[in-house]
Amino acid sequence: MAKTGASKRKRANVEEDKEQPVEVKTRKGSRDKAPVVVFAHGAGAPSTSDWMIRWKELLAKALSAVEVVTFDYPYISGGKKRAPPKAEKLIDFHSDIIKKAVAKYPDHPLILVGKSMGSRVSCMVAGGEHIFASAVVCLGYPLKGMKGAVRDDTLLQLKVPVMFVQGSKDALCPLEKLEAVRKKMTSLNELYVIEGGDHSFKIGKKHLQLEGSSQEEAEECAANAISKFISGLMEGR
Repeated sequence: MAKTGASKRKRANVEEDKEQPVEVKTRKGSRDKAPVVVFAHGAGAPSTSDWMIRWKELLAKALSAVEVVTFDYPYISGGKKRAPPKAEKLIDFHSDIIKKAVAKYPDHPLILVGKSMGSRVSCMVAGGEHIFASAVVCLGYPLKGMKGAVRDDTLLQLKVPVMFVQGSKDALCPLEKLEAVRKKMTSLNELYVIEGGDHSFKIGKKHLQLEGSSQEEAEECAANAISKFISGLMEGR
């Protein structure tokens, strides 16, 4: 069963039901204020991967987004298969993508979403000059670095509301370490746990059978939790 966790300002644990996505309410409830989502891929697969395509569709539906913008970082674009550079070197390119999306949809709330490395870069970009994001959604935040060190500097500096969606078996982000970081964060933050999920939310067959659920249902519940988080932020605008 999936779990959620609120920040210091919203301390609560909520069990998620398998329900229909909540309609994201924006200013005046109008469609012309639907959020624009900029969705960054992870280190090992481009925006055309099956995972990215599936989550693009989930986000578009859950958030009633005017558009979910995906893109490829230069190191992987055009079918290239090079090792990703340090996250800091992707900030300028990522920022340019965001600025183009904002120019296309002025006055729409901006939501930054990323998978793994893309979520880390999204958090870095959210604090940048002339980037006014309403929220960041991290799908599998890579808290641990290659040598096992906890990479929390970016999160501790973050001022934008952030939601973490994590698999309970994600080796790159042990939940107890993330919880310790969340307690130190100053930004509003929330956690949704996909029970049995790994870094890409993949759940083992035995766990699904015990829960009487499916991979699709688990991910739809996670998308619905994101919808509730963003809707709550928009209502407070």
